[in-house]
Formats: sequence, structure tokens, C-alpha cells
Amino acid sequence: MEIYLHNSLTGKLSHVTPLDGKVIRMYSCGPTVYNYAHIGNMRSFLFADLLQRVLRVVGNFKVLWVMNITNIDDKTIRDSAFGSNEWKEEMGEQSNDPLENLLKFTSFYEQKFLEDITKLKINLKHFYRIPKATDFILQIQDTIQKIYKNGLAYYSAGSVYFNVSEWRKKDIYGKLFKIDFENFRSGERIESDQYEKEQAADFALWKSRKPGEPYWEFELDGQRCDGRPGWHIECSVMEKEILGLPFDIHTGGIDLKFPHHEDEIAQSKAAYGIDPTAVWCHNEFLEVEGQKMSKSLGNFFTLRDLEKKGIDPVDIRYAMLSAHYGSVYNFTFNGINAARKARLRIQDFIYSLFDEETEGPDKIDVDALRNNVFTELANDLHTPKALAHIFTFVNNINPKTIKLSSKKKLKSFFVELNKIFEVWTLDQKPEEKLTIPEHILKLAEERFHLKKEKKFELADKLRKEIYDAGFVIKDTKDNYEINRIE
Repeated sequence: MEIYLHNSLTGKLSHVTPLDGKVIRMYSCGPTVYNYAHIGNMRSFLFADLLQRVLRVVGNFKVLWVMNITNIDDKTIRDSAFGSNEWKEEMGEQSNDPLENLLKFTSFYEQKFLEDITKLKINLKHFYRIPKATDFILQIQDTIQKIYKNGLAYYSAGSVYFNVSEWRKKDIYGKLFKIDFENFRSGERIESDQYEKEQAADFALWKSRKPGEPYWEFELDGQRCDGRPGWHIECSVMEKEILGLPFDIHTGGIDLKFPHHEDEIAQSKAAYGIDPTAVWCHNEFLEVEGQKMSKSLGNFFTLRDLEKKGIDPVDIRYAMLSAHYGSVYNFTFNGINAARKARLRIQDFIYSLFDEETEGPDKIDVDALRNNVFTELANDLHTPKALAHIFTFVNNINPKTIKLSSKKKLKSFFVELNKIFEVWTLDQKPEEKLTIPEHILKLAEERFHLKKEKKFELADKLRKEIYDAGFVIKDTKDNYEINRIE
């Protein structure tokens, strides 16, 4: 089935076909490993995972999927210098070598990140490579040399900057994001790895060595500029070295369109004479309860935070994949509970396919169902419409009327579908055992004692907290029962 994706570069749908006629080469901007990834980050990785699965299953393509690890930038350097107690306890005390500390620190959070995405059913075996920026320092330096020799970079106080003004004489700067060049001041430089969207300025390809920071030796045109790479150059180099240019698809969050991805385009073409990729795909932001996620608002969550609240990562995966990647996703606890119910509704239907009892002839067209669902997925990954076809089918048919031959075809269809969503069990229904998280048991016991003390307002707050985590309390004469919300 032919796949179409919204291309941020053109603003239109692009037909996806391998540039080399054989394999889809796809690059996803991965995490900066200085802390636990938050759920906003996770949306980007789940979107990329969905895309590569649709390409494999619906498009029948072979996919080489690369996701980088940024382990050298302002944030990783800052936090590896100060360090957190948690990573010190696991990795040991800091040494006198800033580079050793950086690599130990980022390795710790890289491992935690891989653990988290595995819980979200992102299969590490689907990746062709998960490269780290620090493994490509020599290639980064070589690329900077090329840009410099092409007259599109300059040396200043030990750092090397990309010359946006010179680049604009040769090509467009602002292919992904409209820039107000009336207020652009030629020669203004940005040293930090990230900057405001309104600024279009020369950005650092290589940053000069500072006291206490990790660094690599580097000489450019006879001048010493020992230091480390800027953030943007890392991806340009890893893309080229691993996938070759141009490759087929580049994914990332919409916040990366500018400056990060715009700078990637400029760097790659300035160094290699080639635009890096044919199709740029960006997922929209995630909000929490209708607000931007922020630690100051108390709505900043990592996957581990949500697990402590009793939320199954599989339900987070299903909830996020149920929304179209191009729309803002509003994360709410009620929404997660609703997603769980929806997922289990389909799960119950799948379980029913293992019941060999039938009551009469069916009029089921499994091929039509499969075609409708996969057509929606092939059309810019429209998961809401695809799942709507599933629910219409499930809600309008009595499983007991389905012939065994149709049940067999339906099982095969759900096997295919689960290769994309991976949120269902494709087997007979197991014996149900309700497992209640320890913190829910503690909250319930605390609520019970508050009620006995007639502190009903506090007890109600705990009841709501328990409900938001997916459980409901039923009071009995002398005690209480806890059940999962179905």
C-alpha cells in the first residue's frame, strides 16, 4: 500500500518511496541524556516508532531506522559537572577528568532512557543504529573543515561559527520556518546550543574550550580551537556517516524545526552539497490538562512518575498513538483511563476470537476492514480514523455469530495490526489477577483512617487521587474494596 506523509518542507503530502529503490532510510532526533525523558519527549519517540512500523507493515518496506543520542551539549556538560546523587550512587564518584564524568553521567541516563522506551513497547531491535555524538568527533571536525573551506564558516576566539549571511547568498535559510530577516543583524553570533525562534544568527559549529569542560583537540587553518562540537552539527554528521545523503525521512518534535533542523539543512548542504533528506515530519506538542508542561505548575511528568501513580506504560502508548501526531495532544488522567477502557474493549474482542462456539452464519468482510484501517494509516498515519473503523466493527457485531473461518482471518488481521500498535495480547484470555500497586494500597489505608477520624474532605482528595490512577474504592460496612476502573 502506498504511504503518504505530511512534509514540513513543502507543507503538502509527499508520496514515500525509497530514494535508492530498496530501503527507507529514516533518522529521528533522539534524547539529550542529562535527565529522565519526560512524556513530551516520549511523544516524539512514539510517533517515530509508529511511522517506522507503518512503513514496514502497511508499506511493506525494509526500514533502516537511526536515532541519535546527544551526550555532549550545554546541558550534559553542566549537569555532569555538578552531578546528581542518583547517578553518583550507581556510577561511582566523579573523577578529575571532565570527559570521563560526562561519559559516565550520560551513559547512566542513556540506559534509563532505553529502559523507559522499552516499557513503551519501542522495540530496540527495530533500530539500525543508536549512535552517540561523542563517537563521531573526528567526522564532525572533518565536516567543519569542509564548511570552513567552502567559505561558510569563520573562526572567532577559539570557536567556529556558521556564517548565515554568506549562506543566504547561496541558498535559502528558512526552509522549515519562516524567519523575519528584516530584523536579522548580520554577524550576530549565538554561542549557546539553543536559541529563540525569533533569532536568525550565526550559530556555533564548534565551541572553544572552557575551564573544567571536556574537550577535544582541534586545529582549523593553523589556529588552535580545542573544544567540543555545537549541538546542531552532531546530527548532520551522524546522518551522513550512517545513512548517507540524501536519506528518505527525518522526524522530530515541532520545537526542533528551528533552529535545529533548519541548521541541519544549511550545514549538510554547505559541507556536502546535498540537502539531507526528502521528507521532514514533525509531531506537535504535548500539553498536560490543557497547559504547557512545567515543573513550576506541578504537571511535569516522566514515565517513572506515571508508573508510581499506577499507570501502565502500555496505556500511555495507546493513548498517545490514538491521537494524530500532527495535532496537539492533551494528556489528562481521565484521558488515560478512557484510553485504557478503549484498549481493553478491543482486547476483549480479540479474546472472543478464541471461543470456538458459533451461533449462525456471518456476513463479515475482513478484507474490507483491513483495507479501511490500513488505508487510514497509509494516509499520513491517521490513527484516529483507523481506530474508528475498528470500534465500529467491534461494536456492531456479536462475536458468537462469527464463523471459525472468519475468526481465523480476524486473528491474522489483529496480528498485523498489533505489529503497529503493540498494545494487545494475541492469545486466549488469561486468568485475571488484580495487582494493586503498593502506593495505591497505602493511599486507600490512609483514606480509611481519615474517614474514621471524620476528616471527609481529606479522604475525598485521596479517593480522587486513587481514581485518577485508575482505581476505584467501594466502601463496605467495616472496610473497603479496591477495583481497577473498567
